[in-house]
Amino acid sequence: MATTRFDASGPLQGTLHAPADKSISHRAALLGAMGDGETTVEGYLDSADTRSSLAAVAKVGAKVEGASRDAVAPELRITGVGLRGAAGARIDVGNAGTLMRLMPGWLAGQAEGEWTLDGDSSIRRRSVDRVADPLRQMGADIDHESGGLPPLRIRGASLRGIIYELPVASAQVKSCLLFAGLSAEGETRVVEPEPSRDHSERMLAAAGASVRREGAAVIVESADAIAPGRIVVPGDISSAAFLLAAAAIVPESDVTVEGVGLNPTRTGILSVLERMGASIEVVPDDGVGGGEPIGSVRSRFADLVGTEIGGPEIPTLIDELPIIALIACFAEGETVIRDAAELRRKETDRIATVVAALTAMGANVEPTEDGLVVHGGGGGGVGGGTVRAEGDHRIAMLGAVAGVASADGVEVDGMAAAAVSYPGFEGDLSSLQAW
Repeated sequence: MATTRFDASGPLQGTLHAPADKSISHRAALLGAMGDGETTVEGYLDSADTRSSLAAVAKVGAKVEGASRDAVAPELRITGVGLRGAAGARIDVGNAGTLMRLMPGWLAGQAEGEWTLDGDSSIRRRSVDRVADPLRQMGADIDHESGGLPPLRIRGASLRGIIYELPVASAQVKSCLLFAGLSAEGETRVVEPEPSRDHSERMLAAAGASVRREGAAVIVESADAIAPGRIVVPGDISSAAFLLAAAAIVPESDVTVEGVGLNPTRTGILSVLERMGASIEVVPDDGVGGGEPIGSVRSRFADLVGTEIGGPEIPTLIDELPIIALIACFAEGETVIRDAAELRRKETDRIATVVAALTAMGANVEPTEDGLVVHGGGGGGVGGGTVRAEGDHRIAMLGAVAGVASADGVEVDGMAAAAVSYPGFEGDLSSLQAW
């Protein structure tokens, strides 16, 4: 596999627009396909993962205009098949774990039809039992390989609403069950141990579904139809986090990322950075993007200190924990990340891959059962070395940011994985150095 080298950089300076939000793009494709009539989607992310979602909804009969195998236009038009009109198909989700977990909720409640969902080697290592088990409780006809692994096979069945208590906060599992609840008899109640990102609830409500929160529970009622109409996708704070992190740890840097989604269930990264002493300035915009608050975030270099991260804030920054671990290498003192066992069920076992990546660059870091401990070296950060992305887009981008902040430069083995969520990442990072 080819390696890409990232050398130590001078100050990073400039203003960029955040790439479109991956989580919301996946949901926009699915809601458009589930909807009656045409849905217009503005700002859909053009990446490998989100193209998989467009291909998947086309497979089950939705009409997608404005996208091809190689490109996605700034505006898409999706003509849906309705809540109960999906055609049977074999679906390749590629590397898209969100698609693998959300789409079964919709398909399980179809009156008839059969579907097989499969993906790449990474997907085949990721268990689907966390969606399959509660769907079976709702009456779904669904099975998978031993160990809860894909391929996932679904046959249309009559569903009934249930009360399901999530063992671990997961927006993907919650969304799957809410989608299933639209076709189930009665109401479906999903109880969260901690609040997770609420994009699905916001988007379903905007599309006309009856969805509400009561305490720790999110409740959806059976529906005859939904009509999203128009969805605007804001910038992805999970992608922007890598640029904000680079500015925080490269001396004299000053970077602003515009158009960032500021949904409070996703902004834990900003709170943690501020707690560590980072210079973060948030300027909300007047408007909203598809029911989501948006704004600009400015990050400047600062002396950082270690912190402890755990409990209720973990679901608000689960995807940003790898880059937070890198930031912690540049902070004075110890940073402890706990209650994050969910990391072991991502594209890779992210506890193991983050520890391996940081250790390869000379950092002092150790894994725990549900997180990791970083013994920061203050401004010393990391030296250099080789980071193996292992097909994980966030590990690839972690390696690139480490390189520009390092003493000796970093080679990333498998940088192409970044295209899963942020195809223009290398160019954007480079543009901040060109001043």
